[in-house]
Amino acid sequence: MLVVGLTGNVAAGKSAVAELWARAGVPIASADRLARAAVEPGSPGLARVAELFGPDVVRGDGTLDRAAVRRIVFRDEEARRRLEAVVHPEVRRRRDEWTARQRRGGAEMVVWEIPLLFETGMEDEVDVVVVVDAPPEVRRRRIVESRGLTDGEAVAMMEAQMAAAEKRCRAHFVVDNSGTREELAARADEVLRALRARAS
Repeated sequence: MLVVGLTGNVAAGKSAVAELWARAGVPIASADRLARAAVEPGSPGLARVAELFGPDVVRGDGTLDRAAVRRIVFRDEEARRRLEAVVHPEVRRRRDEWTARQRRGGAEMVVWEIPLLFETGMEDEVDVVVVVDAPPEVRRRRIVESRGLTDGEAVAMMEAQMAAAEKRCRAHFVVDNSGTREELAARADEVLRALRARAS
């Protein structure tokens, strides 16, 4: 079974590519979705995050206040590492279980959508790496428009990640997302055909 690592910096469009591939029938494991499950209401993960950062990061309805946590961790490298030490092991456990189920079910290819694939040293755990990229100014604008953040917050998010140029150099395939949604779909489809050929 071919394991594909799909990554890219914030607002590059990796989730859009994952959505296109999922519609084409590709099994996708999203690290973001698994991370949300790791801190769902009542979970040990959420209790540990509240212990680390205080009760104010949990809303009245028992859900994690992601905006509050984001404000803390993007200003404080040590805080970000403490958060990752809680979330990452649980994400890995859930992804490994999912991957094993896909393998038992006879899947020829699966995709792990992992924003921090390189930062967490996971590129060696996949067979192929696909990086989705877009120019920094395009990504900054997308962050501001889609997440309601300030320019400063957007830049801080971008600077917390490895340089996109380095990720491109280390990828097997690069999907450029500087144009329209239709252009992205065409590029994503081209890479998917190459991946399926390799898987078979």
